Amino acid sequence: MADNPFVLHPIAHIQSDFTDKFGIPRQSGLVDALRARIVFEPEYRDPSAFRGLEQFSHIWLVWQFTRAVRDKWSPTVRPPRLGGNTRVGVFATRSPFRPNPIGLSCVRLEAVSHDPQLGPVLLVRGADLLDGTPIYDIKPYIPYVDSHPDAAQGYTAQTQTYHLTVECPPELQARLAPEQWEGLLGVLENDPRPSYQNDPDRVYGMKFAGYEVHFTVTDGVLTVCRIDRE
Repeated sequence: MADNPFVLHPIAHIQSDFTDKFGIPRQSGLVDALRARIVFEPEYRDPSAFRGLEQFSHIWLVWQFTRAVRDKWSPTVRPPRLGGNTRVGVFATRSPFRPNPIGLSCVRLEAVSHDPQLGPVLLVRGADLLDGTPIYDIKPYIPYVDSHPDAAQGYTAQTQTYHLTVECPPELQARLAPEQWEGLLGVLENDPRPSYQNDPDRVYGMKFAGYEVHFTVTDGVLTVCRIDRE
């Protein structure tokens, strides 16, 4: 049998506020306040390719987990939200550590803008992608076939309502633009820590929008203690 000549090529890259994996929401759409831009490669900037896209409120992104490329794969993984100790089949998770490190995200399409140098640029909300992530395809989200409200949630049902209370001194919050703080607040409320980490004395740090954000978590309350420029 001849080798399959099919090769994936990125059509675009995303520009987001996340330059490190820690802190990125575990699912797309969890934090609608997060804004990002999708910038296309020169050969895919033909405006005709985007005709009609603005009629849709949400789109699917097909992309690559660039920080999870491995030579080998494991048939089971340990989801952080299950405490990091319970193993389930890799195909029963959305873990980045897969035979093919491909991600799928549904994001809100805020606008299709036109940049004089970059051509069509998509403005999206709720993305869970690292800055610079390559995107391989974009498809419209179609509610009557893509939405299944009565679908079984499996083990994820026990984690969907979990949130932290966030406390931050006003002088630290003021270091970020209002829209940046809104996005960061949503990320922190969803608890960026792995579930197996629960040390009240530990100071956690994450990168967001060019800042280093440091915080502690005690009894369900996340307290921001520092926000510094990177």
